[in-house]
Amino acid sequence: MPRHAESFVEAVLEVVADIPPGRVMTYGQIAAELGSRGARVVGQVMALYGSDVPWWRVIRASGEPPAEHEERALEHYLEERTPLRGLTTEQASRTAVTGRYRIDLAAARWSPPPLPAATSGHSNVST
Repeated sequence: MPRHAESFVEAVLEVVADIPPGRVMTYGQIAAELGSRGARVVGQVMALYGSDVPWWRVIRASGEPPAEHEERALEHYLEERTPLRGLTTEQASRTAVTGRYRIDLAAARWSPPPLPAATSGHSNVST
């Protein structure tokens, strides 16, 4: 794998590892955070290398959980109290849920704090 590709994989996994419990980011949001427009590439990184990070915290822009992992992801969402739409905790404990819920992006979306601006060695504070 080319070095650039390896660094992108590492960057994606680092962003995902920083997402706090109960919060989520979309594939596109992670790509944008890394200066890319490649939401699908982020998805590929997660599919190939994401098993050691909290993969369930990376969702589709529609609020849907990772495809083919809806039930496993729901266990994590309930444990972390991630805000959901279309499903209460009580309903989740009694029904098959595949495709029947979404994450409430307005409440659960997380953005990393901005990086501090580079300092030029000059202070803006008057003495």
